[in-house]
Amino acid sequence: MSQSISPQRPAPPRTQGTVTTRRGDNLADILERVLDKGIVVAGDVTVSLASVELLSIKIRLLITSVDKAREIGINWWQHDRALTSNGQTPALPSPNSNDDETRRLHERLDHLEHELEKILPALEANRANWWHRRRRPPS
Repeated sequence: MSQSISPQRPAPPRTQGTVTTRRGDNLADILERVLDKGIVVAGDVTVSLASVELLSIKIRLLITSVDKAREIGINWWQHDRALTSNGQTPALPSPNSNDDETRRLHERLDHLEHELEKILPALEANRANWWHRRRRPPS
């Protein structure tokens, strides 16, 4: 007795109810986890020609929350004048300072201001003449 075998496709599975799949964490959860734990990205790029290193770049990137950074001892932004919001700027040396370089700079500044006051009327007259010549139609 011979029996023929024919290929059969399995029937698709039947599901009951709804099937839910978890697509992973949303962006807020991922961001919260990264800021809480921190992430470090490090890389080195080297450009060489004939076994001679021409360029070497070291990349180090740390992404974390401010609290976590303080916890591990990183706080450089607290002392950076460009990043602080307290509006304090370092005091300039006073003109009465005993520092020779400061005194010389103030003398030079006074001299330049005096020279500028002498030539300012001529510059103003020249500017006025230029403006009138420019506005006049060509003849």
